[in-house]
Amino acid sequence: MTPAAPSRLQFTGDLWQWRGPAPHYFVRVPDDLCPLLKDAAALITYGWGMIPVTVGIGAAEYDTSLFPKEGGYLVPVRADVRQTQALAEDQPVQVTLTLRSGRASRTVRRRE
Repeated sequence: MTPAAPSRLQFTGDLWQWRGPAPHYFVRVPDDLCPLLKDAAALITYGWGMIPVTVGIGAAEYDTSLFPKEGGYLVPVRADVRQTQALAEDQPVQVTLTLRSGRASRTVRRRE
C-alpha cells in the first residue's frame, strides 16, 4: 500500500440489488474514495482488480473482495448479514472497509 492510501475507510451508501443470473446486494464505494483504493489495488489485488477487504456493517464483520465496476468499486453485502440486520434495498448502510492482503474467508464475525 502506498503511504497516502489509508488501510481503513468509512462511508455510507445505499444498498441495491443486482438482478442478474445470480442476484446479489451491493453498496457502491463513493467516487471520492476510489482513487485511494486504486492506489492500494496495485499492491494487494489478487486478480481482475479485486481488492481484498474486511467489511464492517452494523455488528457484523466479514472478509470479502471489492468488485471493480465502471471505474469504481462495489462492496458485496452477504445475505446473512443483510437478513440478520434487516437491511432493505435503497436503505443507507454505514460501511467500514479495512484493506487486507489475501483471499476472503467465509466467516462472519461479530464486531466489538
